[in-house]
Amino acid sequence: QVQLVESGGGLVQAGDSLRLSCAASGRTFSAYAMGWFRQTPGKEREFVAHISWRGGRTYYADSVNGRFTISRDNAKNTVYLQMNSLKPEDTAVYYCAVDRVLYRASDYSVAGNYIYWGHGTQVTVSS
Repeated sequence: QVQLVESGGGLVQAGDSLRLSCAASGRTFSAYAMGWFRQTPGKEREFVAHISWRGGRTYYADSVNGRFTISRDNAKNTVYLQMNSLKPEDTAVYYCAVDRVLYRASDYSVAGNYIYWGHGTQVTVSS
């Protein structure tokens, strides 16, 4: 079992930056790839970013590529999402999740591949 707690969300203006954190406890954090997803009311959970167990491989949704950066610190059992140049359409609840594998080269955007989820942190970007 892994417990995940997201933090760092808030209300910002378009063009601002935020850094989300996801602290993990429980099973060996470094043994799994991690992902960030987001969700707005009435919509399905949307893939944002994925990072392999050592951080050597990262993948991003097209909508955030070049603006967001996922990273991890296994010594601190924490994964981060640096979000720059935020847009109103980035407004959502952001969730971190634990993948069932060390790394993957495909299907990283499939929510069903993630076995543990946090409760989310709200990010609101005003125009």
